Amino acid sequence: MDFREITEFIKDMSKYIIIVVVMLLLVIFVVTFHQVIGPSMTPTVKEGSVVLVNKFIYNIRDIKRNEIIILKHDEKFMIKRVIGLPGEKIEYKDNILYINGKKVNEKFLKKGIKTEDYDTGVIPKNKYFVLGDNRENSEDGNDYGLISKKDIVGKAWIILWPLNEFKIY
Repeated sequence: MDFREITEFIKDMSKYIIIVVVMLLLVIFVVTFHQVIGPSMTPTVKEGSVVLVNKFIYNIRDIKRNEIIILKHDEKFMIKRVIGLPGEKIEYKDNILYINGKKVNEKFLKKGIKTEDYDTGVIPKNKYFVLGDNRENSEDGNDYGLISKKDIVGKAWIILWPLNEFKIY
């Protein structure tokens, strides 16, 4: 090999190295994939679905009610829906959601799903109340209480698999 071949090889490889570095930075700081394990978000997101998670979005805006998030709790990754935000009082009475005393309709819930009575008190800063959509078969805020913002990995952004379930949130 002469010097010219070596410089050409380095030029060619540098493109691939840059692509690999950019992809690694994207996966580390911006997006990741999550496979849903368990039925807690059925029928909205089914067990076995693969979700693209936006890990960056909550660095530029606040978490919103009803967003579907990925969180880490007790070394497990979970998918849940945000119900209560900091500064709010969340109550469930007789299967009805009240936020700061006002009745709220949860349109995304399947008819007949029961939610345990619960009262968060006023949610502190950087804390959230989350539940699964399949309330009767979900380990969620009714079991472990409020979660910290630091436990939130990101927003469930796109259902990638199965293809017939493809959806952007």
